[in-house]
Amino acid sequence: MPVHQDVLLGCPSGSLRLEKNHMLIKKMRTVALLFISNIFMTFAWYGHLKYKNSPLWIAIFVSWLIAFVEYCFQVPANRIGYYEYSAAQLKTIQEVITLIVFSVFSVFYLKEGLKWNHAVGFLLIILAVVFIFKK
Repeated sequence: MPVHQDVLLGCPSGSLRLEKNHMLIKKMRTVALLFISNIFMTFAWYGHLKYKNSPLWIAIFVSWLIAFVEYCFQVPANRIGYYEYSAAQLKTIQEVITLIVFSVFSVFYLKEGLKWNHAVGFLLIILAVVFIFKK
């Protein structure tokens, strides 16, 4: 019978795996909350562009209401995530999620296409992630 790594480390069988799974769930919870918050914020910032003829004060008011909901996801995401990530890593994750959400929003909601230079710019930003998360 093979000896498990957690037995060699003096941990009860399976506890190391459970802790790793718990850490992964916490990290994914942060990412999920950031995705949700970003969807709301993208609508708050850019959703009104479809309604150019409505008064600016209405756009601002509705955007603030949407942004409040966004904060209800963003603040817990950062609070939870700060146990697993540095502030710079959290911001980097947020920016990558912003690019993903905005790209989908731009194409499907605003009906604007993405061009090759947008893709190259986004790829360069994503390349920055490699350096931010490098140990």
